[in-house]
Amino acid sequence: MATAKVVKDEASSATGSGIRTGAQYLAGLRDDREIWTQGQRITDVTAEPGMMRGAHTLASFLDKQHSEEYQDTVTYVAEDGLRCAMAYQVPKSIEDIRARGSAYYEWAKWSNGMFGRTPDYKNASLMAFSAATPFLAQGTKGPGGDAMAQNMVNFYNDVRRNDKVLTHTLVNPTVNHAMAASGKFSEKVALQVVEETADGIIVNGARLLATLGPLSDEIEVFPSTVLRASEENIPFAFAFAIPIATPGLKLICRDTYDHGKSNFDAPLSSRYEEMDAVVIFENVLVPWERVFMYGQPELCNQAFGTTNAVVHMAHQVACGKLAKSEFMVGLMCAIAKATGRDKDMYTKGLIAEVMQMTETVRALLYSAEAQAHEDQYGNFVPLRGPLDTSRNLYPKMYPRMVEILQLIGSSSLMATPSEADFSNEMANDVEQYFQLTNLESRDRVGLYRLAHDVAVSGFGNRQALYERFFFGPPGLMASAYYDIYAKDPLTERVESLLASN
Repeated sequence: MATAKVVKDEASSATGSGIRTGAQYLAGLRDDREIWTQGQRITDVTAEPGMMRGAHTLASFLDKQHSEEYQDTVTYVAEDGLRCAMAYQVPKSIEDIRARGSAYYEWAKWSNGMFGRTPDYKNASLMAFSAATPFLAQGTKGPGGDAMAQNMVNFYNDVRRNDKVLTHTLVNPTVNHAMAASGKFSEKVALQVVEETADGIIVNGARLLATLGPLSDEIEVFPSTVLRASEENIPFAFAFAIPIATPGLKLICRDTYDHGKSNFDAPLSSRYEEMDAVVIFENVLVPWERVFMYGQPELCNQAFGTTNAVVHMAHQVACGKLAKSEFMVGLMCAIAKATGRDKDMYTKGLIAEVMQMTETVRALLYSAEAQAHEDQYGNFVPLRGPLDTSRNLYPKMYPRMVEILQLIGSSSLMATPSEADFSNEMANDVEQYFQLTNLESRDRVGLYRLAHDVAVSGFGNRQALYERFFFGPPGLMASAYYDIYAKDPLTERVESLLASN
C-alpha cells in the first residue's frame, strides 16, 4: 500500500476555535443556500416553519458541549489546544474507543435517539478517512493520491476546528433497477463528472438522500458502495465535500412532520424534525482541494471498509440505537404503570420482548468496544462483527418495537384530546374522562400523545422507515454480512468431523 506524504495541516495559522455555540451554528445557516420545499424556495432555514425548531434543537445540543455537566464526556482537547467534539479524536486505545462510545451515547440520550443524524455520525466517518491516508494515497487521477490524502486531512482539521455540521449523500437515483443492481448508473439522473478543469471537476446530476441537508454546513458526496469497476463508471467514481451554499447546489425537501403543534401535542415532531432532501447538482464546480477520490471505481468500492469508516459509523449508530431502545422500554413501562397493567402477564410479556432487544443491542455494543483492536493504520477500532450484527438486527427490531407499542396503546393512541382542550369549555369533561388508575388526565393525555408521535404520526412512521433502511436495503445488508462473516473456521470444523469417519 502506498505511503501518503501527509502533514497534520498545510496551514500553521489555521483558523477555528473548536466547539461552537448554538447561536454560532444558527448564524452559519443564514447564507444563500438554495433550499426548496412545497414549491417554494426558503430564504432562511432557521426561521422557516417546519424546519426552524429542528435547527434550534440541534443548536441546543451544540450548547451542551460547553456545559460542565457534559463537556468531559462529549469533548476532548486536541493537540492544537482546541476543545473539539469527541468524535474527532483518533482512538489509540480501548479506553479511547469506550470514551467515544460514551460521547455517542450521551448525544443520543439528548433526543432519546429520535434525532438520528446528529453531527457525531459524520464526524466519526471523517475521522476514519483522515486517519487512513495511506488508502487515499493510492489515487492516481486528478492531482494524485498524496494531494487528495492531504485534502482529506485539511478538510478534517477545518471541520474539527470549526465544529461544522455535515450531511452526506451516497445513493444515485434509479431509472432502471436491473442496471443499478449490476453496478451501473444512468447518465440521465446519476451524479457524474461532466468536465475536468484546471480548477477542479464539474459535476451534474442528483443524489439521495441527504438527512439534515438543509440544516448542515457542508455536504460530503462519497461513492456508492455498489460501483462496478469499469471504464464506463469512471465518471461516477469520486468523493468530495462542498458547502451547502455552493452555487448550483439545490436541495428539494420532503414535507415537514413539524406541523407547528405544541411540545405537549407533538412531543417529538415539534423538536426533532431533521429533514431529508434530494440533492441536485447543476454543473457544480468542485475545487481540486475538496476532492478526496476520483476516477477509480475499484478504489471507491473499498473506501468505507478499508478505512474502517463503516465500523466507526456503526459504533455511533449502535450507541444511538441503545438510547432509542431504552426510551421505548421506558415509554411502554410508563403506560403499563399508568394503566395498572404492569401486573398483567400478557403486557409484561410484550414489554419483555422489547427489553430483550434492548439488552441485545447493549451486549453487542459492549462486545465491540471490549474487543477493540489496533488497525492497519496504528489506530484502534471496535470489533466489527458485533456492530455488523447490531446493524442487521435493528431494522427488524425497531418496527417490532413500534408494533408492540401499538398493541399496548391500542385505540388510546388515537383517542387523545389536545392541549387546548384543558383550557376551554371542554376542560372539565377532559379532566373527568381521561384519567387513569395511576395518572391524572393531563399527564395521561401527554403520555399517550408521546406514544402517538412514536407509533402513529407521520414523524413516527418516518422513524420506522428510517430504521428499516438506515444502512441500505435489508437483503443487501444480509448478503454483505454473509460475505464478511468468518465462515472458514466453522466449515473446517464440519469438514474435519466428516473426514474423521
